[in-house]
Amino acid sequence: MSGLNASLGYFLAVVIFAASVRTLLKKWPRFSFVSEFASSFMLVACWLEVQTIVEVGEWAGGLGPDVTVTILFVVLLTHGVICGGLSGNPTRVVLKFLQLEATTLPSLLAVTSQFLGAHLGLLVAVYYWSLELTDMHMIKNLMARECSTSLLVSLLQGFFTECVCTLILHLIHLNLQRRSALIRVPLIAVLLTFLSHTARGYTSAYMNPSLAYGLTFHCPGFTFTEYAVVYWLGPLTGMILALLLYMGHIPRIFAKNLLYFQKTRFRVPKGDKGENKKM
Repeated sequence: MSGLNASLGYFLAVVIFAASVRTLLKKWPRFSFVSEFASSFMLVACWLEVQTIVEVGEWAGGLGPDVTVTILFVVLLTHGVICGGLSGNPTRVVLKFLQLEATTLPSLLAVTSQFLGAHLGLLVAVYYWSLELTDMHMIKNLMARECSTSLLVSLLQGFFTECVCTLILHLIHLNLQRRSALIRVPLIAVLLTFLSHTARGYTSAYMNPSLAYGLTFHCPGFTFTEYAVVYWLGPLTGMILALLLYMGHIPRIFAKNLLYFQKTRFRVPKGDKGENKKM
């Protein structure tokens, strides 16, 4: 139980830091891309601790799967409330760019900030483990050098898993984007938790390139390129397919609707049709 208390204190410190950065940046809209840094940092730093509880806490701390799933849901819900929606996810930034809602430079700055935040989150988590405040963290510190990869299947299966999960995520998020945050945020948190738990034996369904970079790219078993194919190309492909299915086209690339027939808004009055026939 002491290990769980230490983890809760760690979560609280990370959340306060991210919330403080985002609050301060509201005064300077030009530096809004830095908020993506804070969002990504919070997500990676907290998820790494959740991984610790899953890998070590279940057998060293006596914590059951129900506890770990609940903790993951609370982390994702808190992230959604503080950071909003899919903040801290590069696929969301690219989606806005493809929808013509963002220009090139802000998008590049946002994605760069997300990966920097993910890297800092990894460094902070490793330092926290090195303090060995509890037996659980002492064991994790010994395991940190040879962590276990989240990719437990072939590259093709991993790519397909990330692609399909990201497709589902963005399709639902696009349909919920006009709904109240009171409905949207909890539903997205539930969906992320469900997909991640369901795909635990495959890729863990991160559906987030910067999150995957912070959580599993440093683990042995696959090369950087192989990880990139699964955790970067897979989610990007799924996001593009979701946008295509939702809108019927990709505004940044082409304007013609390829999937859905758009009916004309104007109809010829019946009286005019009758007059034309008489003539």
